[in-house]
Amino acid sequence: MADETAPMEVEQSLFEAPPMGEQERMVEAILFASAEPVSVAELAARMPHGADPAEALVHLRRRYEGRGVQVVKVGDAWAIRTAPDLGFLMQKETVETRKLSRAAIETLAIVAYHQPVTRAEIEEIRGVSVSRGTVDQLLELEWIRFGRRRMTPGHPVTFVVTQGFLDHFGLESARDLPGLKELRAAGLLDNRPPPGAGLGEEDDESEAEDEGQSELFED
Repeated sequence: MADETAPMEVEQSLFEAPPMGEQERMVEAILFASAEPVSVAELAARMPHGADPAEALVHLRRRYEGRGVQVVKVGDAWAIRTAPDLGFLMQKETVETRKLSRAAIETLAIVAYHQPVTRAEIEEIRGVSVSRGTVDQLLELEWIRFGRRRMTPGHPVTFVVTQGFLDHFGLESARDLPGLKELRAAGLLDNRPPPGAGLGEEDDESEAEDEGQSELFED
């Protein structure tokens, strides 16, 4: 009887998951080699049958605590990133990139703080119409994307921020966006009234756009 059962035991062992330490190494290798954040589902698809990438991430994240790089969550995915307090080491002098225009910043901020939001809702909050070019440019930057259509007359499309937006600003989710006080302290807002408060009369800069020409960037 022992000889008959031995092959079955060998066959079953082929489906056993690797030790957790080995799974941790696998997750580390995938995240290190990937230019984009990787979801747990994508990790599971690459790893051996029976592996538990979610558990491996817990161990890996703990092991990197206090190190020069960290395992961070970006939306629904994971990535290896430089520790925030060491970011200055990665900086170098480059040609200054043009800033987003006021119109683009306000549109992006409304999407981030009110998502999912329709074009009509963006215009209602800002108090002025939204240029098609501004939205198209934000889509091309991959900072916003189309969301689900509203189940209302006309089924308007909604906009939401992307994982790339979260990754660029070091956010785990849109819930981690700073409040008005933090934005003003960082110099990202002045003491102007919020979007929608009288912009219809005074927003000459942001709405000097034509359908074919966007003011996404300032000169």
